[in-house]
Amino acid sequence: MKIRYMLGIFIISCITGWGPFSLFPPSPPTASIGTSTWIKEEVRKIGLQAANINSSVLEMSLEAFLRARAHGMDAKQLLTIIDYTKPSTERRLWVIDLKQARVLFNTWVTHGKNSGTINATSFSNEPGSLKSSLGVFLTTGMPYVGGNGYSLRLQGLERGINDNAYQRDIVVHGAWYANHNVVKKYGFLGRSWGCLAVDEETVHPLINTIKDNTLVFVYYPDRNWLHHSSFLTG
Repeated sequence: MKIRYMLGIFIISCITGWGPFSLFPPSPPTASIGTSTWIKEEVRKIGLQAANINSSVLEMSLEAFLRARAHGMDAKQLLTIIDYTKPSTERRLWVIDLKQARVLFNTWVTHGKNSGTINATSFSNEPGSLKSSLGVFLTTGMPYVGGNGYSLRLQGLERGINDNAYQRDIVVHGAWYANHNVVKKYGFLGRSWGCLAVDEETVHPLINTIKDNTLVFVYYPDRNWLHHSSFLTG
C-alpha cells in the first residue's frame, strides 16, 4: 500500500510539475525587448524561417528599430527590411512581426531606374534623380489610389539621406514589372523612379500590414550613411 501511495505521488508530481520530479522542465523566460539576448533570439528565429536573409543586416535593422522605438515610433513592432546588396532577381524584401518573431512577407522589390540594372549601386536623396534612397523610413497611415494604383507614402527619417522621400513621392506601390515572371523573361526586375514597387498581387496585403507608422529599413553598405546615421551610431 505504501508503495502504491508513493507511486501515486510520483505520477502526480510528474504531470503537474509540482515537487522535485518533473517531466516538463519550465520554459526559459522570454528575453525582454531591447536586450542583446532579445536581438540574438530574433536573429535566430527569423533566420530559421528566412534562410535568404543576411544575419548581419537583420541584426543592424533590429538595432535601428530599437532606436526608433525608443523615440516612440512603431508600437506595432513590425519591421520591413530591404537588402539592396542582393540583385533584383532575388526576393530581397522581408516584413517581420517582431512580437511573434514571424516572417510575414518575403518578396521581390524594385530599385530606381538610375540606381543600377540588376544590382542597385547608386543612391540619392535628390528630387528628379530617379534613384532609390537608403536608411530608415516610417510608413504613413493612409494608403491611397494614385497613378500606380494602391500606394503608401513613406517618410524618410534621416536628414540628408532620405528626408526628401515624401517630397519625391517615394512610395510603396504595385507594378506589373515587379514579379518573378519578369525576372524569368528579362533576367532582372523592371525599375521604378525610386519607389518600392512590388508584385501587384502582393501590394494590397503588404500595404495593409505595414501601414500606420511602422519602420522600413533599406540597406546598402554606403559609407556615408553607415558612419552618420543616428539609427546606427547614436
